Amino acid sequence: MGKDRYCPLYGRCGSCAYADSSYKGELIDKYNIEKELLGSFGRVYPVLPADPITGYRCKVQAVCGTERGKMVTGIYRRGTHKLIPVKRCIVEDERASLILRTIRTLSDRFGISSYDEDYFTGELRHVLIRLAAHSDEAMVVLVHGSPSIPHVSDIAAAIHQKHPFVKTVVTIRNNEKTSMVIPEDSPMSVIYGKGYITDRLCGLKFRISPKSFYQVNPYMAERLYKIAINMAELRDDDVIIDAYSGTGTIALIAASSSKGRVIGIESSNQAVMDARQNAKLNSLDNAEFMEGDCPKIMKEMAKNGDRCSVLFLDPPRSGATEEFLAAAGRMEPERIVYISCNPVTLQRDLRYIRRFLPYSIDAIQPVDMFPGSEHIETVAMLSRI
Repeated sequence: MGKDRYCPLYGRCGSCAYADSSYKGELIDKYNIEKELLGSFGRVYPVLPADPITGYRCKVQAVCGTERGKMVTGIYRRGTHKLIPVKRCIVEDERASLILRTIRTLSDRFGISSYDEDYFTGELRHVLIRLAAHSDEAMVVLVHGSPSIPHVSDIAAAIHQKHPFVKTVVTIRNNEKTSMVIPEDSPMSVIYGKGYITDRLCGLKFRISPKSFYQVNPYMAERLYKIAINMAELRDDDVIIDAYSGTGTIALIAASSSKGRVIGIESSNQAVMDARQNAKLNSLDNAEFMEGDCPKIMKEMAKNGDRCSVLFLDPPRSGATEEFLAAAGRMEPERIVYISCNPVTLQRDLRYIRRFLPYSIDAIQPVDMFPGSEHIETVAMLSRI
């Protein structure tokens, strides 16, 4: 095992590829991967190390099961549907482990059983916990396969009594044959509190609801976004587009850093509603959000002759499409800041940009958002030639 961390489940759950390595060795390995994939485009800077390297996950999704007649919570072994009970995960916020222990105890006390996906029996299927890194607030989402959870009001009250920082408890029904914890259109009921919590990031307030996107590691997300904003060198006359904007995190940080017009584009209706709410929460009237398919909207804007001076894009792991990149090129941004969670698709997209678009690749900065795992974030800065 690595000297920086110890996980008794290493080799069983399969989630943390580097739990048996020193953190220094992990950073070297990740840098070598980045350099091999992206080094031909320009200088790859050393990986920005994470701090902390354990206890950083502020979103925890636990699967519920039964073992020897008792409720257990854990995760599926990677690549399987085999439940591995977990009492303490080293990369998760320790408060989540305490909450889950309480929920297991309460489930046994009130006779709540785990949901059986094969026979459609039982109640509790998953527990989703979201924790604010900077406001000491937590949300508990009880995902059930049955029509309801018996004694749920008493359970919610007991969770809050045991853990006063739990500010809201929500139930969501999911009886579908799906690997998704919370399907997009699943019904939701607020049992205790307001149904959301609030966190702070880069000096702004963000409302976090059960279905909203928010960075799993807010400690490093703040550093990642500051790097992206600094690379963009924002001016007050900029027209800024944040593509794949999610709940508007980058767009709103940009709007607070510049008096320019900021446009966020996102396909998820819930994310767009959250982004608009967060804009109001921070009194940022220079940010607006458009709902729809990002490549199609960019293509339509380019067709209409719209232009932007700065483009942020933070696509999913599959990366951007050629349709999107071509449309982005026609909008002639002076500066492009590409935030990638997958260096393989980033390599593909930078290859396309270098071949077909008039941009130089000025900087490539890897950021270790998820220590212990094989994942690595990268921020690439591009300037129009």
